[in-house]
Amino acid sequence: MKKMKYILVTGGVVSGLGKGVTASSIGLLLKACGLRVTSIKIDPYLNSDAGTMSPFEHGEVFVLDDGGEVDLDLGNYERFLDVKLTRDNNITTGKIYQYVLDKERRGDYLGKTVQVVPHITDAIQEWIERVAMIPVDGKEGPADVCVIELGGTIGDIESMPFIEALGQFSYRVGAGNFCLIHVSLVPVLNVVGEQMIDPLFASWNKLINWPMNFCHLVYHVQKTKPTQHSVRGLRGLGLTPNILACRSTMALDDNVKEKLSQFCHVPAEDVITLYDVPNIWHVPLLLRDQKAHEAIFKVLNLPGIAKEPSLKEWTTRTEICDGLHERVRIAIVGKYTGLPDSYLSVLKALLHASVACRKKLVVDWVPASDLEDMTEIENLDAYKAAWKLLKSADGVLVPGGFGDRGVQGKILAAKYARENRIPFFGICLGMQVAVIEFARSVLGLTDANSTEFDPSTRNPCVIFMPEGSKTQMGGTMRLGSRRTYFEVMDCKSVKLYGNRRYIDERHRHRYEVNPDIVGRLENAGLSFTGKDESGQRMEVIEVPDHPYYIGVQFHPEFKSRPGKPSALFLGLVAAACGQLDALLQGFESREKVNCEIGNGPSNKKVYQNGYATKPANIIRDAIYSYCNGLSCTVI
Repeated sequence: MKKMKYILVTGGVVSGLGKGVTASSIGLLLKACGLRVTSIKIDPYLNSDAGTMSPFEHGEVFVLDDGGEVDLDLGNYERFLDVKLTRDNNITTGKIYQYVLDKERRGDYLGKTVQVVPHITDAIQEWIERVAMIPVDGKEGPADVCVIELGGTIGDIESMPFIEALGQFSYRVGAGNFCLIHVSLVPVLNVVGEQMIDPLFASWNKLINWPMNFCHLVYHVQKTKPTQHSVRGLRGLGLTPNILACRSTMALDDNVKEKLSQFCHVPAEDVITLYDVPNIWHVPLLLRDQKAHEAIFKVLNLPGIAKEPSLKEWTTRTEICDGLHERVRIAIVGKYTGLPDSYLSVLKALLHASVACRKKLVVDWVPASDLEDMTEIENLDAYKAAWKLLKSADGVLVPGGFGDRGVQGKILAAKYARENRIPFFGICLGMQVAVIEFARSVLGLTDANSTEFDPSTRNPCVIFMPEGSKTQMGGTMRLGSRRTYFEVMDCKSVKLYGNRRYIDERHRHRYEVNPDIVGRLENAGLSFTGKDESGQRMEVIEVPDHPYYIGVQFHPEFKSRPGKPSALFLGLVAAACGQLDALLQGFESREKVNCEIGNGPSNKKVYQNGYATKPANIIRDAIYSYCNGLSCTVI
């Protein structure tokens, strides 16, 4: 059996260098070389998972198909590699200690004293080896390479057990099977110096004592000392980097690379510059252009197996994104707008859709609470600024969230978009506030609310799910991939999904639309186009006579990919820039073509991303492939 190859990505000097993007880009580059890749993210915090963390604390919580609530870097992995990871692909200190303590309670250690070394470190290594073997790309058998990202910064006290474990692990798997890439900072200092305007003054000044004239020059000095210290600390902990990935505002000078090579004991050709670029899609191209794949192949003994990277489609998409000028403005009305990472997947899904529509995305962050009447009294300038942004937007998106802060502002945003026929998309809580707004404004139920915000409301439009827990917070929501069945086929959401009878999307919520009020809302004009298998849980709403007014209980942003935009995000952006009718007509044209295909010989099959489908499903799968950007070939 072939041996798994491991690549460890660590970070030094400061946090926030982009280790996640670097690890994702390395994986994409290797995948472009014909290798199968999987990823593991190590987070040294004591939480079992990211589920109970505030977005202000840690950015968004990314949700996987299996319901795992994980670090947002796993979203980068999934988007770049187009894979489906599991909850075990995110290792935390809490998970490891819980695993070891459970074994201790069962008596698995036969009375031995349980210690960090060897029990914790062994558990970490066993976890990595086990998870690395799980296929995540839809194919059978394990991947060729596992990219491991160690969160935090070298020297952090909480990451010490992982450093020790990974040092042992590198020795255990052996030379040629382990490659360490250290991401570090090379700061550029702007140093002001003086230079004489005319060198002749230097000699004349001594004779005639004239004043010397100088000009001020700014020198850009790339400083290597932080990286030197970081690598020294890493080596002191038992790990030696094979490749340096240096973050800087500009490409490193050759003499700087030579200096880093000399002091960090890394060949100069293996010192890679990751300088500032217009968007992160450039990072895999930077790595390719600097032959990072060849450096990795050399360390992992892969030169005869891997091929030159094929990134033509990725390069084209990156160039298209850079060349976009015509703007589309989307207002995101949320409560965590002070930290854009809180809505990272939403931003990426909007970007994927805007590039597909050939528009330059401009996001206007609108703090939901600034739209409320209380802000008008307390901070009139903030109130006016928020409403100005909302009214100038081409489309409005209300994302998910928890707690009652800003909810009234979200309701006002939904009302404005509905009454003024502005394209609107509500996700999770965004759908719930749209239902509440409709009940208040159209049904006249002025006290309509969610029991999350008003437990005693007489008209509960949104209620706590029966199976939920109000005492245990972590992992007790409705999580992961769930199936939604469409009840109405002649609607925008169905057409955008390729006229499928059902879809599978990821969920993360504790509250749901009250099924007892659905009939009254439908009679008033709100269409519940998608429901779960029981027909009691509302999944998709639409206002049929509106240009684009859709709300969903699930989170479609988690499955959006570059080149494969989420259907409903694509619909929002298309509606915002006046392309929705043309988009839907294009889908209908595709359907007609596929109908002709479906009437052909019965032995024809559609190969969708390598998987053969039944002839009876040709039309559905071919349309779905088109809508989601999948490769679809009829043979």
